[in-house]
Parts: sequence; structure tokens; C-alpha cells
Amino acid sequence: MQTVPLPQLHVFLAVARNRSFSGAARELGVSTSAVSQSVKQLEDQLRVVLLTRTTRSVLPTEAGRRLVENAGPAMKQTIAALAEASAQPGEVVGGVKLSVSRMSVPFVSPVLPVFRERHPRIELEIDVQERLVDIVAEGYDGAIRLSEAVERDMVQLRLTDAFRFVVVGTPAYLARAGTPRKPEDLLKHECITFRSQTNAALYAWEFERGKRTWRVPVRGGIVANEPQLCVTLAEQGLGLAYTFEPSVAAQLRAGELETVLAPYAPEVPGFFLCYPSAAQSSPAFRLFLGVVREVLGRRGK
Repeated sequence: MQTVPLPQLHVFLAVARNRSFSGAARELGVSTSAVSQSVKQLEDQLRVVLLTRTTRSVLPTEAGRRLVENAGPAMKQTIAALAEASAQPGEVVGGVKLSVSRMSVPFVSPVLPVFRERHPRIELEIDVQERLVDIVAEGYDGAIRLSEAVERDMVQLRLTDAFRFVVVGTPAYLARAGTPRKPEDLLKHECITFRSQTNAALYAWEFERGKRTWRVPVRGGIVANEPQLCVTLAEQGLGLAYTFEPSVAAQLRAGELETVLAPYAPEVPGFFLCYPSAAQSSPAFRLFLGVVREVLGRRGK
């Protein structure tokens, strides 16, 4: 009977998650050469190439991708079961791993201290990044996303009400440069542009009014890949920024920033915690969902 290569499989899954041998080595606390050797042993035993290696990245082959999808969740449940075996009666141990965008951090932050106080043996890993991760393949329990970025087969738990994306600037900037009256006017303004961390493209600001929509390719002297930095620079009078309204509510109330083009501001359904239905099999994640519902006053699946 063939020996099941669980240690090597564990290492391979870490490489696939990190898309890097060195990243997997840091995660596992071993040397890069040990990681490479474990993956080679697994490939030799399975007689198939699992990873495509280039000078810039490491990606699973088709066989590797199938192995990640089929074995990843099972391995995660196995690790959780081993941790659970060491728990005291009634105590839950394990881990919860979430992918969140920088914009959504304020909505998950209030949950964390409550959860940690109640469940100190459950480790929380909050991965803040802008790219859309593959929740299942990369070993996450869930992700916080705008509704438009949630896959159809995911369970959704609403975290916020609907909100608008708005253009803001300081009174001083608007007095100096004028107030745009229609989306096209932004082409004459200093706009603090945002470069996507997912595809490296400059984001075109989106607007809507009635049935008509606009995507304006704004430009300016500053490009950032951090949404909050764009707002900070706008507060300093360096131009206009495009952001979601709740993030600048305090500045708007204080008169430090003003909204322009309000009739064209698009509304989105809000942020949602999305997760595969299989994630609910994890006792740790079920507890996390319960605290989210309690702290944020949300109801859902």
C-alpha cells in the first residue's frame, strides 16, 4: 500500500498559497531548500509535475490546481481536527483566515477584540490586500468584498448598508480650481488617481444618473495604490479623490471636505462577508460568524 505523503502535501499547499517557495518557507518556518525538496518528493511519488516554476513566480499546473482544490479543504479540516483533539471539553481551537480589502478594515475591526476575548485559542489571520483571492484554493475561510466581486456560489453575510462612491475635495481646492458640474469636467481637474493592485491599471472613476453611466479616465500629478492615502492627499488640498462615502463622513460633517457631483454618485449594495458553504463545517468559523452577527447587528446565513 502506497504511503500517503501528508507532510509533502502540506508543503505543496503552502507553496501554492504563497505562489513562492520562499514565501512557503517563511510560513512553515523551514528552509527554502527543504520546501523545494518536499515538493519534488511529492511530484516524484505522484509522477506528475505540480508546479510551473519561472524566475518571477510559481504557479500550479492543471494537475496541481486540481490537487489544491480537492486536497486543500480536506487538509485544512484535518489540521483543525488535530487542534480540536487537544481542546478541553467545550473549548474550540483552530484558526480563521480572512482576506479583506483596506476599505473594509473598519467594518471587521470591531469584531476582532470581542472574538479574541471569547475564544483565545482560535487564531485569527487577517490578510489585507486588494487582489481577489481564490478563497477555496488559497486556504481562506472567507473574504470581505463589495457585492459585485462576490462569486455566485458563495454564501453572503451583509456587513454594511448600501452606500455611495463620491468625489471629494477641500473647500480651498474647489475655490481655487472651480467645482465640476458634470463628470466630464473632471478631465480639467487635478485628480488623485488610484492604480489597481490587481491589474496595475489606473482606475476610471464611475458615475451614474438615471439609466446613463460614465467611466471617466481621470488624471493628475499623483498616483497611489492605497485608497486611504488618496483621501489623505485630498484633505491636504492636492486635488480631488474618489472614495466611498462612509470613509469620509467625519470630514464631510466637519466641513474639511466637500462632495461634488453628488447627483452622479453611484450607489453599491455594500460590503459582504462571503464564504463557501463548506466553511461552515469549521467550528471556529461558525463561532466567528456568530460574533459578526452580534457585534454588527446583522442577520443572514
